[in-house]
Amino acid sequence: MSSLPPDYLNKIYAGVLGKLIGVYLGRPFENWTYHEILEKLGPVHYYVHEQLDLPLVVIDDDVSGTFAFVRALDEHGAKPNLTSEEVWLNQVIEKKTIFWWGGHGISTEHTAFNNLKKGIRPPASGSIAANGKTIAEQIGAQIFIDGWALVSPGNPAFAARLAEAAARVSHDGVAVHAAVLWAAMEAEAFKSKDVNHLLNTGLSSIPSDSPLRGLISDIRSWVEEDGNWEKTRQRIEDNYGYDKYTGICHMIPNHGIMIMALLYGAHDFSTAMHIINTSGWDTDCNSGNIGCLLAIMHGLAAFENDKGLDWRGPLADRALISSADGGYSINDAVRLTYSLANLALKLAGEEPLNPPKGGAQWHFSLPGSVQGFQTTSPPETITIAQSLANGVPALGIHIHSPLPSSTPIEVLTQTFTPLGVLQVSRDYEMMACPLIYPGQLLTATLSADAQNTGPASITICVKAYDYTDELIMLESLELVLVPGKLDSLTWTAPKEAENRPIQAVGIAVRGSSAPLEGTVWLRSLKCEGTPKMTLKRPEKGSGSARFWQRAFVSSVHKAHTSMGPSFYLAQGHSEGVFVTGTREWSDYSINVSSFCMHLGSSSGIIVRYQSLNRWHAVQFRKDDGKGYVAIVKARDERREELARAEFDWALDVKYTVTVALLGNAMSAVVGDRDGRKGVEVQASDFEYEGGGAGFVVSEGCVSADSIQVC
Repeated sequence: MSSLPPDYLNKIYAGVLGKLIGVYLGRPFENWTYHEILEKLGPVHYYVHEQLDLPLVVIDDDVSGTFAFVRALDEHGAKPNLTSEEVWLNQVIEKKTIFWWGGHGISTEHTAFNNLKKGIRPPASGSIAANGKTIAEQIGAQIFIDGWALVSPGNPAFAARLAEAAARVSHDGVAVHAAVLWAAMEAEAFKSKDVNHLLNTGLSSIPSDSPLRGLISDIRSWVEEDGNWEKTRQRIEDNYGYDKYTGICHMIPNHGIMIMALLYGAHDFSTAMHIINTSGWDTDCNSGNIGCLLAIMHGLAAFENDKGLDWRGPLADRALISSADGGYSINDAVRLTYSLANLALKLAGEEPLNPPKGGAQWHFSLPGSVQGFQTTSPPETITIAQSLANGVPALGIHIHSPLPSSTPIEVLTQTFTPLGVLQVSRDYEMMACPLIYPGQLLTATLSADAQNTGPASITICVKAYDYTDELIMLESLELVLVPGKLDSLTWTAPKEAENRPIQAVGIAVRGSSAPLEGTVWLRSLKCEGTPKMTLKRPEKGSGSARFWQRAFVSSVHKAHTSMGPSFYLAQGHSEGVFVTGTREWSDYSINVSSFCMHLGSSSGIIVRYQSLNRWHAVQFRKDDGKGYVAIVKARDERREELARAEFDWALDVKYTVTVALLGNAMSAVVGDRDGRKGVEVQASDFEYEGGGAGFVVSEGCVSADSIQVC
């Protein structure tokens, strides 16, 4: 690949924002018709979630699939012939994550997933021959393609190849053509704002006999004749509407109104959002693709407008991604941008970007970025925005009215599933793990404007779900921040948050010796180190503890966390995992008490979990009826034993399992419930540098009382 365009980083950021804005704008009225939208909402010019009493940022397949599938390039390298395992099966938990699991023969992705399970390989898994024309030509291939374009800035041919390889896992025919065309246009948009050139670039990437060619030719002519998008929309409905195609959500009608919105709104993001969302049908999908393309074309300036619409403020960079990597689920546009940019650099044969500000997770380095930080204080009291603190990008906390010492202002970003997500019912779940755990070190770097009216009292704070699913506030000791000074504050996430998932982190600002007005800058916030905690079910009678249960990524068929032992896991066939943690966990030890296999011959303790089929584990196994303990590496479809030791373990006997990880070495000790050593096994040459911990269950049942991490 050629070198990347000079403004690639900000344009990738704009594309990510455009995708998120478009999806979350169109999500509340997905699948409404044009007439229903006009009747119930009127013309859509801006977010409508508050009108419908819904949260803005929720889980959505368009977001999850787009940003989860592109990670295959990080795992498997730069190649266009991605396989089903590489694109899907490390991230997709059956009937739980990413897709609309609408049923075999109804949902295209569900149908293709079942084909993969039967051993039908791509492209047959998504083919018309296997699934029929209706299923194969639904919209799904197109809605996930933005990631392939964002890692191919200025290289439409490569974006098209990646998009086609991924699309053919589940789709065929015109659905694949649409995915390829749009990916090529988005990649070319890094270099051109000429809409006709972009369309011609996309058309050059698809077969000469594709039905898309006639559709696009018609719409181009109608736009030129009509000069009115509503008239053109009606022509599309009359000639290519839903009544002309079978299935739930066919590609052709939706692609048609996307082309229309692009031609009428190419030079104004707000206009394009108005057209594509008022037009109806699959609004979140269509709006997300249009939003991404226009934002790449115009960069961050796309969101500036003369209509007074603040597209970025309500979003606050937030993104939710439900996949098998729970540490990737609570995300933001800046984190996604740096991940995509480094993939683009890798594909281009260039060095990755240096992590901003020493690897701080929240660093506010991109223009206008707030990385999910918000405040509940009214805007007349406080506003927050990215700005420069003595030339350094930072989150500016601007206090407009005198702030006394007794009234804190909380400025927080989410680190785990927000309560509002549970308000929205979908055919997939929010799989997520907290980003912060007790025992980890938090460091905030701060400065205060020299013109402030007095010193500021600053604490690092977290909010955690208690056992009644209410949020409790925990704070560090205070730092007195003097006007004009730079300082830092460190705090170890407290033990009081043990078994209480930390949902948000940030700072609380108060006046100190006098009421405070002025600006405090949060330059960065970093979380590092090993958790120190014991995970076990809250005591009975203490509340529902729903969010304690939700802090684990689970692909096991049944996970009981409210009866018997803390963890009681059953798997009817194949293999399931039950894990928590993030890829930042590296060198740590875990101690599992009362680990017991009740049924089966191959289950155990996972460490350094990264995705569904990438982890290390200590497993109890049998070979010709003889028991042993093995250190196992999972890599896609392979399960490789790195070391083993004979151990005559038995069903329904409780064992203590201690696993220690340090650099490239791992050791595991298995003992009886009284702690007496039974066997030790060691291995080195590990592939995965970090990841969470939990259990793996293979066609059987296991239980345990607790997991201690330190």
